[in-house]
Amino acid sequence: GIQGIVDAYRQILPQIRLYGPTNFSPIINHVARFAAHSLQQGTAAQYFILLIITDGEITDLDQTRQAIVNASKLPMSIIIVGVGEASF
Repeated sequence: GIQGIVDAYRQILPQIRLYGPTNFSPIINHVARFAAHSLQQGTAAQYFILLIITDGEITDLDQTRQAIVNASKLPMSIIIVGVGEASF
């Protein structure tokens, strides 16, 4: 659930270093490939949820928009959550 996600985020945050640039399109395209493969199997057995937690503004906005459009017909959802002081 949501509390599990928050707990995992709080646990890992001290162990990672956040830095830019903030490019979302590569990870969206990566997960979309999994979803596309699942769709080709002809079953509705898998659905993918990509949760992106970011502390920075998107630096590849045009590519990210296109990746979201390309993924829009796939069995996946994309959730982007901004944390911190950046202008999201």
